Amino acid sequence: MEIRIPYGKEKQRLEIEEAYLNGVLVSQIEDYHPDKSQSELVAAALEQPEGSAKLCQLAIGKQKIVVIASDHTRPVPSKIIMPLMLSEIRKGNPAAEITILIATGFHRLTTREELVGKFGEAIVDQERIVVHDSGDDNSLVKIGTLPSGGELIINRLAAEADLLVSEGFIEPHFFAGFSGGRKSVLPGIASRVSVLANHCGEFIAHPKARTGVIEGNPLHIDMLYAARTANLAFVVNVVINSEKEVIYAVAGDCDAAHIKGRTFLEGLCKVQATPSDIVITSNGGYPLDQNIYQAVKGMTAAEAAVKPGGVIIMLAKSNDGHGGATFFNTFRDEKNLDKMLAGFVNTPRDETIPDQWEAQILARILLKAKVIYISAAPDEMIKAFQMTPAKDVQEALAMARDYLNNEAATVTVIPDGVAVIVE
Repeated sequence: MEIRIPYGKEKQRLEIEEAYLNGVLVSQIEDYHPDKSQSELVAAALEQPEGSAKLCQLAIGKQKIVVIASDHTRPVPSKIIMPLMLSEIRKGNPAAEITILIATGFHRLTTREELVGKFGEAIVDQERIVVHDSGDDNSLVKIGTLPSGGELIINRLAAEADLLVSEGFIEPHFFAGFSGGRKSVLPGIASRVSVLANHCGEFIAHPKARTGVIEGNPLHIDMLYAARTANLAFVVNVVINSEKEVIYAVAGDCDAAHIKGRTFLEGLCKVQATPSDIVITSNGGYPLDQNIYQAVKGMTAAEAAVKPGGVIIMLAKSNDGHGGATFFNTFRDEKNLDKMLAGFVNTPRDETIPDQWEAQILARILLKAKVIYISAAPDEMIKAFQMTPAKDVQEALAMARDYLNNEAATVTVIPDGVAVIVE
């Protein structure tokens, strides 16, 4: 059987004997075909918002309007969404002072080239765009205290806006349950102080901090509180397929619209897995597989499907390297994974270190299974993360069988690990 797995902007081809294949886990999103174009779906959502007045009505009389937009690590089709949102705002208030605020969260700053790729030349040249910097104290202001006890500090532009809105997309998220909605504020435009408090070791270890889980998820509770406190008044969120095309859109209240969107998504992306000796997955290709940090997300799908002591094969181009200096240094400096995990869980919320959450989840995965990592990153970097480098998926499969000393090892393939909820 031949299976194509996303890798960067291309796909790698896997050939595997069907006798050893337990299953190919894919979201039913690929079988869903809307009866409207991408722009028509977004326009229809704007016309019939959930739990809110229309965006054009909200914009009336509002001088300073801030539109939060995702950064370079998210495949949000902003070229479709943003022009429609800007048009809707100006329909209600042609004189509005609009700022597009890039929600970098804890990521590196987005470059102009990446902004052009995201929005197109016209919006980058004609609109005011500000890239959020979670470490720039001069651009931040405290607006409250999170339910977890951490300080809620966000970008001053958002806090002082007369109207705060956002665009984004909804997908399964490996510890927040789902992306989108309230995440535009926390971690999107929050201070590193707030992000660290929310992403603490205690919360990441919580049994409800898992893919597809919202009820009782302590990270979600903080995030929704942050969005409400920041007065996030309106969101436009979409669901996309593997080609990064809009297949569904919702708009309106940040929670009501998100509930509708994630309910739709959940109905398509839950998959059942028979545990296998080897699980092969990816991060869905570009832009989510630009670094090792982001690739941990896709690995969690494989974690849910691999047998203890088995092998996970991860395909992630990682042309941007490790994605976080502290993330890398944690593995470089501590080789004992049990000790590493215990340290994270016992670290007080207000002493969380940057990227601790990603290291914590990767350590958890590595304690369950060996990881063979296919990427463009240097081999020594991969080895520093206690993973084994490979050049392509066929080589990795042979390595996995050799490691298990089992040519008949069972295999599950999850072509896009961030697109499914594995149960």
